[in-house]
Amino acid sequence: MIRMKVGVFGGTFDPPHIGHLIVAEHAREHLRLGKILFVPASIPPHKGMKGTAEPHHRIEMLQMSVKGNRYFEISDIELQRGGISYTVDTLRQLQSASPNDELFLLLGMDMLIEFHTWRSPQEILDLAEVVVLTRPDFRMPEMDRSLQRRVTVCRVPEIGVSSSEIRRRVKEGRSIHYMVVPAVEAHIQRHGLYR
Repeated sequence: MIRMKVGVFGGTFDPPHIGHLIVAEHAREHLRLGKILFVPASIPPHKGMKGTAEPHHRIEMLQMSVKGNRYFEISDIELQRGGISYTVDTLRQLQSASPNDELFLLLGMDMLIEFHTWRSPQEILDLAEVVVLTRPDFRMPEMDRSLQRRVTVCRVPEIGVSSSEIRRRVKEGRSIHYMVVPAVEAHIQRHGLYR
């Protein structure tokens, strides 16, 4: 069986935006990954879901966003599982389904700071190579040195777009043109999301 290097990119993706796509493509190319798996969370343990678009909207917007990129796929395993989305459970499931694949967990550097508070952080490190997506002015945050030695750093372009900013702009009736793919912009307008 062929062994594939798979990037696992989790988040609420509410909505997915061009920053998600750019950093995912950059990481795929830099790490020579066979594919990037976008995994929308059911309920993120550190965020909660108040005011979040329904899962079917988030999946549809992700599908629109990754359309045409043969290296990008979407997995709804956290939505199917329901409840709080723990990364360790997702990695266990992915490894069980494709034991020959090599998993690379893609994390923003802000997530790395709270990594020690996640469920079973040591097992996460055993199941996947943790890849920190940095910004140009990146400095490794204060953390256990043993963790620093277990992560791979991948410098990605700084994209000044966030899902929270997009939601705020929609609520204020402002443009989100070029922040999301055109189909996602149309979907948000058509369904009155984030108003």
